[in-house]
Amino acid sequence: MTAAARSAAPGPGGDGLRFGYGTNGFANHRLDDALTVIADLGYAGVALTLDHDHLDPFAPGLSRRVDAVGRRLAALGLAVVIETGARYLLDPWHKHAPTLLHDEPARRVEFLRHAVAIGADLGAEAVSFWAGVRPESVPPAVAWDRLVAGCDTVVAAADAAGVTLGFEPEPGMLVEDIAGWRRLSAALGTPARLGITLDIGHCRCLEPQPVPDCVRTVAAHLVNVQIDDMRRGVHEHLEFGTGEIDFPPVLAALREVGYRGLVAVELPRHSHAAPAVAARSLDFLRAAAGGSTGSN
Repeated sequence: MTAAARSAAPGPGGDGLRFGYGTNGFANHRLDDALTVIADLGYAGVALTLDHDHLDPFAPGLSRRVDAVGRRLAALGLAVVIETGARYLLDPWHKHAPTLLHDEPARRVEFLRHAVAIGADLGAEAVSFWAGVRPESVPPAVAWDRLVAGCDTVVAAADAAGVTLGFEPEPGMLVEDIAGWRRLSAALGTPARLGITLDIGHCRCLEPQPVPDCVRTVAAHLVNVQIDDMRRGVHEHLEFGTGEIDFPPVLAALREVGYRGLVAVELPRHSHAAPAVAARSLDFLRAAAGGSTGSN
């Protein structure tokens, strides 16, 4: 089945919802093993974070390895989005460094170009990235200009490759909310290929409106969804049912707006129990997709 066909096909969530799982929650597994477990559990797709042991874009034989992953995804019937939030892939000393905001962002730009190319080769539904935390030594205006310039370069690469980008607002980063994403998109001239990656937990963490309304307000630009539980004001990705989010109305909102992309579980600190957590997560989402309650 092609990536386009997988994207159009209803997933195991019912009503067109297609649940996926992020490989950053399988950090202790080989990539092939992680993909196998995710598929065997019944997920429709995978959010693939490019990292040291998961399709490292800087290791030798990249083309051969991408081809092998593509064949494996096809054999397992998994759709894919590409995530770029690896913690120490670019710098073994500093988490997520360098970002587009640093004095020397070339390594980050190179990484994002690789991600776009890999996304094109795998038929990814989206390639997701974020701004990064502003270094203390960089004035806010300078950081913003660097972000716009870096994103412009990535958008150009995506245009050339025919790849959709999902920019993720991330709490604590230069662009941390939906309003920030709108400002960035406008600064870039509202490029058609730059959509939004919406993390459902982040909406509960810091957005002023109820979580289902966050879905509705970005519906026209929504290209990638990450899902996890969270509490107000605390940026900690939690298992479903341990935070404050009421999920049935959120999933109902995704159905209401006609979202057809992956809804991928984002639990990057749960690799120690990945198969069990992934199984519980899918059971929870399937149950939540079948009902609705109030908003939060």
